[in-house]
Amino acid sequence: MTKTVFLDRDGTVIVDKHYLSDPAAVELERCVEEALVLFRTHGYRLIGVTNQSGVGRGYFQLSDVAACNRRVDELLAAVGVAVEAWFVCPHAPHQLCACRKPMPGLIEQARAKFDVTVEKSFVIGDKDVDVMLGESSGMGGLLVTTGSGGTYVDWADTTGRPYFANLLDAAHYILASNPESR
Repeated sequence: MTKTVFLDRDGTVIVDKHYLSDPAAVELERCVEEALVLFRTHGYRLIGVTNQSGVGRGYFQLSDVAACNRRVDELLAAVGVAVEAWFVCPHAPHQLCACRKPMPGLIEQARAKFDVTVEKSFVIGDKDVDVMLGESSGMGGLLVTTGSGGTYVDWADTTGRPYFANLLDAAHYILASNPESR
């Protein structure tokens, strides 16, 4: 079993461009490279989990999502890290699927493919649904205030959930609070 960090894509790993379908527009969020290198150095597997309702709404194709994910992979390869797999919910919210965050479907798909030590794993994202996905899957859920995260700070304060300025700050928190990770 392996400790894993499940990463939201838009607003967490990359700048949220709102219904992104052009790989040329992919831009890493600040501090992402350092954070992912730190996670990998400490033995964490990196897996992407992303809601892409633009597919279900007919704005773009699943192949466009895959092309953007490949571009993320290319940018991260430049610093020697890789997201091992991307799990995508292509459904619009009204479709009521089991894979749209915060539903656990994406985590279940990942666990069917990879060994995951749930109690040593986390979901990090810029929305409440990311945090709730982690919690409902038996993992820690952390909010970053990049992307849409700033709009969820009051929610995090009110509900006692941790939040961080960026992915690197979240990585430092995880490593500091999990001594076996260092």
